[in-house]
Amino acid sequence: MSPDQIHTLDDLRRFVHIELCRKENLLGDQFTLQESPLKSRGKSCAVQFTLWGPRSIRLGAIWSCDSNVVYFYDTQGQRYDKLLLTEWIAVENPAGAAASSDAVA
Repeated sequence: MSPDQIHTLDDLRRFVHIELCRKENLLGDQFTLQESPLKSRGKSCAVQFTLWGPRSIRLGAIWSCDSNVVYFYDTQGQRYDKLLLTEWIAVENPAGAAASSDAVA
């Protein structure tokens, strides 16, 4: 999946899951992606994606709803990539109704 194919929040979830798994050579069907909304002044402003791998490794990504940018973080918490999405994703509540949910690859 390429960044040009991201049109919905589900597309973004799939893309982030694939990219985080690719970073550490993980099998996508063995590790689920979790997401949590990030709020500023009571308003949703971003979505944090977390992928827990073997040996308690953690990879992450944050999608900033306001700037439409995805930031990717490695197992050390260092940002390794920044991706400006070509198409805006229109959603009312970026992380859904629940505070945390799992996305399927």
